[in-house]
Amino acid sequence: MVEHFAVRGGARLVGSVDVVGAKNSVLKLMAAALLAEGTTTITNCPEILDVPLMADVLRSLGCTVAVDHDTVTIDVPAEPGAQADYRSVSKLRASVCVLGPLVARCRRAVVPLPGGDAIGSRPLDMHQAGLRKLGATTEIEHGRVVAEAGDLHGAQIWLDFPSVGATENILMAAVLAEGTTVIDNAAREPEIVDLCTMLQQMGAKIEGVGSSTLTVHGVTSLQPTEHRVIGDRIVGATWAFAAAMTQGTVAVRGVDPHHLDLVLDKLRTAGADVTVGLEEFTVAMSGRARAVDFVTLPYPGFATDLQPMAIALAAVADGTSMITENVFEARFRFVDEMMRLGADARTDGHHAVVRGVERLSSAPVWASDIRAGAGLVLAGLCADGETEVWDVAHIDRGYPRFVENLRALGADIERVAADPVR
Repeated sequence: MVEHFAVRGGARLVGSVDVVGAKNSVLKLMAAALLAEGTTTITNCPEILDVPLMADVLRSLGCTVAVDHDTVTIDVPAEPGAQADYRSVSKLRASVCVLGPLVARCRRAVVPLPGGDAIGSRPLDMHQAGLRKLGATTEIEHGRVVAEAGDLHGAQIWLDFPSVGATENILMAAVLAEGTTVIDNAAREPEIVDLCTMLQQMGAKIEGVGSSTLTVHGVTSLQPTEHRVIGDRIVGATWAFAAAMTQGTVAVRGVDPHHLDLVLDKLRTAGADVTVGLEEFTVAMSGRARAVDFVTLPYPGFATDLQPMAIALAAVADGTSMITENVFEARFRFVDEMMRLGADARTDGHHAVVRGVERLSSAPVWASDIRAGAGLVLAGLCADGETEVWDVAHIDRGYPRFVENLRALGADIERVAADPVR
C-alpha cells in the first residue's frame, strides 16, 4: 500500500499560511554542527522527512541527535567518525555536505556518493577541486568520495559555476584551515548566508557574506551554538504561485520577501497584486494570469526549484510562455506529467514552450522529485475532476503539512492509501 494525493480542482485558495525553516538550509546547518565538539541546537526546523534522514547520517558519524518537532539537538563527540553510512547517505543528496566538516575536523572523510531527487547530474568535481586546493587529496573509490588531509591551508579558489553545494563544503573546510581562503564566484543564496551566520556564531571569521567573494580567515577551533533557520523561500514561493494559479488571495508569513524579489516581480507581471511586509507577503489574483517568461539561474536569478511551479502557472495562463532551464538538464521530465493533465507544452533542449489553456483535465500523475510533485498538485487545483498525484513521499521531503495547509486555504485535497495503477 502506498499513498497518493487526491486533488479536486476548482477552489480559490484564500487565507494565510505559515512557512517554517528552509529545507535547503537546515540540512547544511546540521552538517556544520560537526565542526565543534559539544551540543548545537537548531530551531525553526521544518518537520519533513529529510531532517530525520540527516539525523541518521550524523548518528552514523558518532553524534547523538534528538529531533523534537521544530528543534534539532546535536551532540558532537570530541572525535567524530570519518565514514558516513551508505544506507543513510543514499537517501538524500544534501548528505554530501558532511564532506567539508569531516575533512576539517577529522582530516579524513569517506562519504558514499549521495542519492536524492532525479533532476539531473550533480557531479562533485568542484567540491573535490576546492578541497584539493586546501591541501586535501580526494578520489572516488567503490562509489565513495575519499578525502584525506594532513594540514589544511588557505587558498585562492575559483568556482567555474556558483555551485551551492561546492561553496558550502569548501567554506566549512576552510573555517578550520590555517591561513586565509578566498572563494571567488561563490554561491549567493540566502541559505549560504544562513550557513555563514551560524558559522560566525560558532567563531568562524568570514567576510563578504552575501556576495560572490567569500574571504575566510581560518581559526583553530569552533564552539557549539544555537541557531534559528531562515524561512523557506521555495515553500513560500510555492504558496505564491498557488494563489496566482487559483485566482485566490494568500498571505505567506515567516519568510523574508526580499529573498523572493524576482519571483514576486514575475507574479506582478502576470497580473497579481503583491504586497510585502517585514517577514510576510500577500499575493492576490483576480482573473486569469497573463503569460510570463522564466529563466532559471543561480541566486539572485529565478530558482530552478521553482521551475515546475512556473510551468504549472504557464499551463493555465493567458498566452504563451517560454521557460528556460539553465541548471538541471533533467528537470523538464516534469513536463510529460503536465501534458497528462492537458497542458499544451513542448520542450527542446533547455527550453519549454507552454501555451496556456483555460482549464486542465484530471489524470493520474507521478512526482519525480519534491518540486515536481508540488507543481503537479498546483496543476491539479486547476483541473476538472479528480487528479491523483503519486509518489508523494517526494513532496513530504520538502513540504511540512502540505495537505493540511492546502485544506486550510480551501483546497479539496486528501491523502489516500491505495494500490497504485500505472
